[in-house]
Amino acid sequence: MIQYPKSNDALNTVNRGNPAESGLCTLCRADCQGKCETWMSSIKGRKMLYPRDFGTITAGSSNTNHIGVSYNNLRIQGYNYGANGLDAALTNDADDCIFPNVSVETSFGKAVKTKSRVPIMTGALGSTFIAAKYWESFAVGAAIVGFPIVIGENVVGVDKQSIMGNGRIQTSPELERRIDAYLKYYDGYGAIIVQMNVEDTRNGVAEYLIEKYGDKVVIELKWGQGAKDIGGEIQVSNLDYAVFLKERGYIVDPDPTKPEVKEAFQKGAIKSFARHSRLGYTNRNSYQEVRADFMDSVGYLRKLGYKRITLKTGSYGMEALAMAIKFATEAKLDLLTVDGSGGGTGMSPWNMMESWGVPSINLHSKAYEYAKILADKGEDVVDLAFAGGLAREDHIFKALTLGAPFTKLVCMGRALMIPGFLGANIEGALYPEKKDALNGNWDTLPKHIKDEAGTTPEEIFAGYFEVKEKLGADAMKSVPLGAIAVWTLADKLTAGLQQFMAGARKFNVSALSRDDLFAANRDTERETGIRYISEVGDDTAKIILGL
Repeated sequence: MIQYPKSNDALNTVNRGNPAESGLCTLCRADCQGKCETWMSSIKGRKMLYPRDFGTITAGSSNTNHIGVSYNNLRIQGYNYGANGLDAALTNDADDCIFPNVSVETSFGKAVKTKSRVPIMTGALGSTFIAAKYWESFAVGAAIVGFPIVIGENVVGVDKQSIMGNGRIQTSPELERRIDAYLKYYDGYGAIIVQMNVEDTRNGVAEYLIEKYGDKVVIELKWGQGAKDIGGEIQVSNLDYAVFLKERGYIVDPDPTKPEVKEAFQKGAIKSFARHSRLGYTNRNSYQEVRADFMDSVGYLRKLGYKRITLKTGSYGMEALAMAIKFATEAKLDLLTVDGSGGGTGMSPWNMMESWGVPSINLHSKAYEYAKILADKGEDVVDLAFAGGLAREDHIFKALTLGAPFTKLVCMGRALMIPGFLGANIEGALYPEKKDALNGNWDTLPKHIKDEAGTTPEEIFAGYFEVKEKLGADAMKSVPLGAIAVWTLADKLTAGLQQFMAGARKFNVSALSRDDLFAANRDTERETGIRYISEVGDDTAKIILGL
């Protein structure tokens, strides 16, 4: 197994736990006091693009040993002439061809185009309690930046305040809270996407949403995700709540209605229960049957009035990937998110995460291959989003480019949650009266924040005054600091992406192509179809030399 370094001296970052390929710890805690790169970027923003201690140091790369097949073994091309994708108002003069002029806006969809200011979206933030606790930071941050956020599966089903009637949901305060928090700051960029699984479909979530919100909400069908190959899970430590979930139709393990389980819980031998969702398509035995069922589901949603429908699929094998791309294309869906193994979780079984499914880079490479097969046949291929262990600006560039021109967004799960945790902890420490409501975990600011950033929101967050300029001084009184942290991280990711794109002489996301990458080893070349590093441009080089 490849071991990733726990610290980066150039950036002065440290991983508390074992780092994954993404640069995040394998276990990311809401109470963490830092200092991984994503955590620090949520405070310092684009300053984290550069080595520390300017004027007293020089810095050199340590990333020269490329072993195995991974996103880190794709390298980004740079070119020494040309400019592609410039805005019509700009020229190819050196004064216009600067990285701040790179446009990172994107859009996805068929009949209705959904715009995003940056080519990222959140992963599905569903019924896990950590998503509920910090939702306002996540949602407001996504809305003010202008990128899509996904409400994951089962939110209605686990809402103890929700009311069922006539076989379907009548009201769900938690789902409404999540949607309303986003729409309050929505300005035409981004989207609120609500995901449905088997239980959500049975509970009538689609019908409830269209009646209450109309076309303000995008609906998403879920086939799976990269962290697990069974339905979603949460953990509950209250016996009555466990019984409630079982009565709602969920699988609860162990069964809280059994006398022996109740006794074990009361004695303390059992301390919690795992709630699981069901598998889809269990009564289907061929891809033709799955296609018919899927098309019926999409048709039903369109009859309800949904103008935008998306699909999320997991790191199954190649047959399922081809089905997802083909069926989503035929159904004219607006987006297909392809989530590879390496993706994050709220409570997926750990060894399942470690052992199942297709790693992101392999899955994404095949997604491009299959999409191109359809495109070459003249089909209008569904727009793609790539997900699974992606966190930094280089990951965004590589994922967009590996799947170009089909990939419109990069789905980032845990990375976009970190600023929400961090902002809530800082706000709770600064304003103790808010701590409990914010689910803050700190009593005081850590020393390194005081020393390196400051002791007020204005001092701590590099993006504070940009948010103030956008929303106005009065609005800042109600904007959670977690949302400002989301803005600050997004600004760092945006600036880093703009720099990579400018170096590749691509000034618009739509101008990116697979030729902007090369493979750092032969295994990565074989798996991705990206040419090996020293062979890219070699034919032209020899023409220049007169061969």
